[in-house]
Amino acid sequence: MILSTLLALAPAVQEPAIDCDNAGTQFELNACAYKDYERADAAMNAQWKITAARMKGLDAKFDPAQDDRPGYFDTLLAAQRAWLDYRDKHCTSAGYSMRGGSAEPMVVGGCQAELTDARTQQLKALIEEY
Repeated sequence: MILSTLLALAPAVQEPAIDCDNAGTQFELNACAYKDYERADAAMNAQWKITAARMKGLDAKFDPAQDDRPGYFDTLLAAQRAWLDYRDKHCTSAGYSMRGGSAEPMVVGGCQAELTDARTQQLKALIEEY
C-alpha cells in the first residue's frame, strides 16, 4: 500500500525527444531507425485494412461454385503472414552484418522500414488491379 502511494506521487519520467534529422549517437540512430519502422508499420497496417476490405468485398461477389480455390482474402492473409515472417527473418539476417555491435538495431530497423514501405505500396497496387 505504501509502495503504491509512493509510485503514484513519483513524477512521470519522460524520455527526451530525439531529433532524428540531427541524430549523432548510436543510441539516437538506433531509436530513429525504430521510429521509422514504427511509422512504416502503421502505414502498412492502415493500408492492410483497406486492401483486406476490398478482398473481402470481392469474396462476397464471387460464386465459390466457379472453383474451389481459397478466396481473395484468405489468399491475401496467407501471403501477408508469409511476408511478415520473411521480412523479420531477412532483416535479422541483414543485421548480422553488425552482429553484436551497437549498430545492429539500426540496420534491422532500417531494413524493416524499407521492406515495410515497399509492402505498403504492393498492398495499394493490389486494390488498383481489381
